[in-house]
Amino acid sequence: MFSNAFRSSVQLRAGACCFSTTRLLLAGRPKIYTKTGDKGTSALFTGERRPKDDAVFNALGTNDELASSIGLAREFCLDQGEGVHGIVTQLEQIQCLLQDVGSNIATPRDSATAPRLARTEFDADGQHVEDLEAWIDTMDQELPPLTSFILPSGGKAAAALHVARSVSRRTERMVVPLAQEQRVDRSVAIYLNRLSDYLFTCGRYAAMKAGRQEVVYKKPRAPRVKKSITDPKE
Repeated sequence: MFSNAFRSSVQLRAGACCFSTTRLLLAGRPKIYTKTGDKGTSALFTGERRPKDDAVFNALGTNDELASSIGLAREFCLDQGEGVHGIVTQLEQIQCLLQDVGSNIATPRDSATAPRLARTEFDADGQHVEDLEAWIDTMDQELPPLTSFILPSGGKAAAALHVARSVSRRTERMVVPLAQEQRVDRSVAIYLNRLSDYLFTCGRYAAMKAGRQEVVYKKPRAPRVKKSITDPKE
């Protein structure tokens, strides 16, 4: 089901936000389930079917988790409200871009046709990465200097953004091998790398705007081992 809807959304999108996990209502009301994946395979944008545990689908699935975790963080930012309206807009844009990341992953760069490669190319000019860097720099100017390791904390929005950051790192780890094999555009891996930096900064920024203290890492003290008193008769 996911791959069928995914192909439809890739074919129809024109730079606008698209949702590959929802079947598009083109004619009538199609059923959510298709049963095409019941044998343990799914299709790429090229039509090629592969096992669902293929490296490409692992990357696609983790990218989907990333979009979902950002969606949850965005909802917490909406609840917080004060001072994070800009983050809410940025996170929505990022969720849309992650659909384009999925389009790139689902179109093997080493076997797809030229038209499909062109249609699913991602951030060829690096503009999306530059946007993230500009947002990071703007927030960082308001933040106190980072002098210690911090733990995910600072309120629900901040903590959720840190969760999204960790999922972004995992997505990057899934994509890097594919990029090294030239099956995914290298720009995708670069974007995911910068995205985790952005989400880390967002977490700190949301905590500051909420007036919450970030929890700083402190090395736990080793428990004292009590010396046993030996019986002198022994």
